[in-house]
Amino acid sequence: MDITKDQYVEEKPRVLKSAPKHRKISLIQEAFEIRHRRRKLIERLLFTCFRGAAVLNGLALAVIVFFMLKNGISAVTWEFLTDVPRDAMTRGGILPCIVGTILLGLGAIIIALPVGVASAIYLSEYAKQGPVLRAIRLGINNLAGVPSVIFGLFGLAFFVTWLKMGVSLAAGCLTLAAMSLPVIIGSTEEALKSVPDTYREASLGLGATKWQTICRVVLPASLPGILTGAILGLSRAAGETAPIMFTAAVFYTPDLPESIFDEIMALPYHIYVLATAGTHIEETRHLQYGTALVLIALVLGMNMVAILWRSRLRRKLK
Repeated sequence: MDITKDQYVEEKPRVLKSAPKHRKISLIQEAFEIRHRRRKLIERLLFTCFRGAAVLNGLALAVIVFFMLKNGISAVTWEFLTDVPRDAMTRGGILPCIVGTILLGLGAIIIALPVGVASAIYLSEYAKQGPVLRAIRLGINNLAGVPSVIFGLFGLAFFVTWLKMGVSLAAGCLTLAAMSLPVIIGSTEEALKSVPDTYREASLGLGATKWQTICRVVLPASLPGILTGAILGLSRAAGETAPIMFTAAVFYTPDLPESIFDEIMALPYHIYVLATAGTHIEETRHLQYGTALVLIALVLGMNMVAILWRSRLRRKLK
């Protein structure tokens, strides 16, 4: 009995009973091929959507970088990178801003990375499963989505006012570290979970203690994932404006910081000042784009150092 592919789906029970054995096998194979082709079509559509999203993000990044290069490359000179702002910040350079941004980013990571890794180790390796642990993880996940201005107000109330640090590099670093902690804790926890349990079992079976297993087996194997969290935290800390405008950055200071309790200038806040609060906004438009271009290059440079280190560690582990 000859039937079409569409009729087969509806008449499958009757056909299989009445058709000979070789015909049953043929119909089953045909149905399998139809399902396989349908799955391949869906897979191609999904991968096309994924590739389109990646291309769209890449184009958006390329447009932003091109726009910054076109409008700001003329301002980037050796004097611009090595001099201090002069004449109501319409001339001169951005050296104090570059130094302040580097110190803020590095200071935040130096504080947040050990605390975040230690917290992730406790949550992943020592804490008992239960409602308290779930509540802690929920709080960490919620903190990762809190707007940066909330962290800025927290830093102003706690570090600047209550601890009497004043507007200073230390207050800014601590505020940015608190803002980066949720990202670092989350990525470190996932990196620790990705280490196979057989590593832990083999180490414990050889007589090592749990702490020795964590320090000498688990942490080295998860270090590339931990560095990924550090890169994300550094990128966020270096580009934030709201937290530092309340805790660390000032409108203008020609001096480089001599201690952690000195005020600083920073690239994100400097861009904000030139674009909104300056007295010669249109005259400094090329300086705004130039400063933004330097900020992108600076963050990219710090990230590249961490990425190269991570790649080297991955090669060693392989």
